[in-house]
Amino acid sequence: MENIKPATDVLFILLGAIMVLAMHAGFAFLEVGTVRKKNQVNALVKIIVDFAVSTIAYLFIGYGIAYGIDGINIFESAKALSELNGYALVKFFFLLTFAAAIPAIISGGIAERARFYPQVAATFIIVAFIYPFYEGMMWHDNYGVQAWLNESFGAKFHDFAGSVVVHAMGGWIALGAVILLGHRYGRYGKNGEVYAHPPSSIPFLSLGAWILTVGWFGFNVMSAQTIDAIAGLVAVNSLMAMVGGILVATVVGRNDPGFVHNGPLAGLVAVCAGSDIMHPLGALITGGIAGGLFVYTFTLAQNKWKIDDVLGVWPLHGLCGAWGGIAAGIFGSTALGGLGGVTFMSQLVGTAIGLSIALVGGFVVYGAMKALVGIRLSQEEEYQGADLSIHKIASEAEH
Repeated sequence: MENIKPATDVLFILLGAIMVLAMHAGFAFLEVGTVRKKNQVNALVKIIVDFAVSTIAYLFIGYGIAYGIDGINIFESAKALSELNGYALVKFFFLLTFAAAIPAIISGGIAERARFYPQVAATFIIVAFIYPFYEGMMWHDNYGVQAWLNESFGAKFHDFAGSVVVHAMGGWIALGAVILLGHRYGRYGKNGEVYAHPPSSIPFLSLGAWILTVGWFGFNVMSAQTIDAIAGLVAVNSLMAMVGGILVATVVGRNDPGFVHNGPLAGLVAVCAGSDIMHPLGALITGGIAGGLFVYTFTLAQNKWKIDDVLGVWPLHGLCGAWGGIAAGIFGSTALGGLGGVTFMSQLVGTAIGLSIALVGGFVVYGAMKALVGIRLSQEEEYQGADLSIHKIASEAEH
């Protein structure tokens, strides 16, 4: 009987890790469907290689930075690592899948024009150093920031499943990369014209969105990390935010399938932070606002500001993630039906800290890569497509 609780916890968090691992297939197919056909292979290869590189970076460096002695010592004996049914190892696996989401998010922003190995190197640096720095700050109370927020504003920064720690970080790092790369050739005219690059496959795009949406219930619910902490409220709040995002994105986006299928993702990004403390109606509103925010800012960034963020990862993850961090301080309050334990100012300041670290980190890492080795394909390589230029094969054989 003594073994049942740790064994159940291992199974619980392992299922969560597997569900979030499956989300990386969602990232891959969302990108495959959104990019032009000549860049589909590159999208698939980037996501799987970035995951492998993230594993090494997080295992040997990042996890220790975030959790220190409370993490795992990979150089211990297998017997020591197997204590409590290997719970510490499976917890690492679960948190790794979150860390690896950062380069998967960035991949969508820099698609169709980024060189392969400089991006792999950037992935290693980001997952080893930048992401775990903020992760440890907010999820392990490193550096005294949470204590300061609690003393100054009456509560710690609350981010149950990563609206800011994961999604906003990924989106704001990607913004720096996208700006430093510049727009794709032929995307904008000399006189301000905007030329569309239509998605190559709406079915693949929608498949990616569906895989992400289903996996997200592992991302959010299993963030409890132990079976006794599981909460049905998290699942229903995730559902309501997803639905709110779909409906608002459908209306505001005028039935555009790209907006419709990113709508649930916007809602789910936003609800991560407060999914354990909001009332379901608050989650519905949070997701609905996120759906509208994504459509509006994606259009504004692409067409007016000329930010060629291919999948709209800055609006989707960066801005909706930031909204989610702030929304937890609004709809998590007891005054609006939430469970409380949060304050608006702690959420605002904690979110701002995350965005600052991410934006600076993105410009530093990709700026250094750009200066040292270059981060962009040549115009000829981009015209030919990343599939042939980098991988020497197209997504489908010619008939």
